[in-house]
Amino acid sequence: MTGLARSASRTPSVWWVAVVAGMASYIDAAALVANGIALVIYQHTVGVTPGEIGILSAALTFSVAIGALVGGRLGDRFGRRPVFLVTLALIVIGGTLLIFGTSLPLLLIGEVLVGLGIGADIPVSVATISEAASDKNRGAVVVLSSLLWGVGILATIVISSFVGGMGYLGGQILYAHFTVIALIVLLLRLGIPESETWKVAREERRHGVETIRADKTAVRDLFRAPYIVPFLALLAFATLTNLAANTSGQFNAYVAVNLAGVSVEAFSQAALWVFPVALLAGIWFMKVVDGPHRMRYYAAGGVMMVSAYLIPVVFGFNFVSIVAVLFLSGVGNAFAFDAIKRVWTQESFPTMLRSSAQGGIDAVARTCAALLAAVTPALLAASPQLMYLSLAIVTAIGLLIAWITFRKRTRNEFDVEQELDPDAEAAQPVPE
Repeated sequence: MTGLARSASRTPSVWWVAVVAGMASYIDAAALVANGIALVIYQHTVGVTPGEIGILSAALTFSVAIGALVGGRLGDRFGRRPVFLVTLALIVIGGTLLIFGTSLPLLLIGEVLVGLGIGADIPVSVATISEAASDKNRGAVVVLSSLLWGVGILATIVISSFVGGMGYLGGQILYAHFTVIALIVLLLRLGIPESETWKVAREERRHGVETIRADKTAVRDLFRAPYIVPFLALLAFATLTNLAANTSGQFNAYVAVNLAGVSVEAFSQAALWVFPVALLAGIWFMKVVDGPHRMRYYAAGGVMMVSAYLIPVVFGFNFVSIVAVLFLSGVGNAFAFDAIKRVWTQESFPTMLRSSAQGGIDAVARTCAALLAAVTPALLAASPQLMYLSLAIVTAIGLLIAWITFRKRTRNEFDVEQELDPDAEAAQPVPE
């Protein structure tokens, strides 16, 4: 890229940056899953009430949304590095309060700090990864960051299978898992330099160079051409598909036990078998996402996702249908959910709007998912078939919107953002 002078001795490998920065997704998943399990343990050991569990869970969820919105913007304004260091510090402090806190105020503060840190970290970290990559491997390293989310879930489930019966200590270990990982990643990130792409954009802006990346910095630019179409499409895609994915993630066990009559042990064993398959699908997608067949895999994944939620509607709720939902949604999500959303977001917006767009999209998607989660048990009690049919429909709509928008879209901001901004040129006075 023009104007970027990189030193091989000072710049870490893009894959190292992808792992260290991408661990934000691992910590995100580990914290969310651990919190759900640990709070139940705390209910029976330190006296956390069901009402307090609801308050603490909601605090974490909404803090993640707020963190994404604020952190994404701060990452564009002040740089990636200072934000992704502060975010991990918040997670470490908040996680420590969750480990040792036994009162509602301390636990609530811990939940808020962890949520803010997680939410703010992801858009900035993904931007760091994409800006360290080249056109040949950008999609792959961004997909890797999404894969680490699945690894975080799997690791937490495995740990919980060993410590779930340890009482209060088990809850502490679950919280300590992501807290210690966050501390280690914080130390590793000290060796990750600021994004060169962001630094160039900042210098161009300071010196009045009217490139796209230097001029397109205001949030209002997301609602103007050429960014409004991909922004609104990604907003709809992420929100609608996340309604189903989040419901599946949070309530699969609930549905298995209460509607299908499957034991927790049988469901957990099935989930542990499916997770590695989904991870392998994600690894395969890393190999093809930067090639010409990206949209074919997206279409196949979309069909799997919609089919997953239709199976219980047609065949009822039983062990086989629950396993089918886990399998199809797991593989489908690898090709047509969070990973491709991250890739499209990185490619669709210039440097000074990249993490702002990612943060805004994530904030809306998570808030809507949290609102649906609050009423999901009541909806499942009223009509589980109608609930799953609705999930299939909204998922299909979200997938279709993204298909229409990105199927033939060739504009990649990494290729054009160093060019002169035509809007700025048009605003120049015509010499007499």
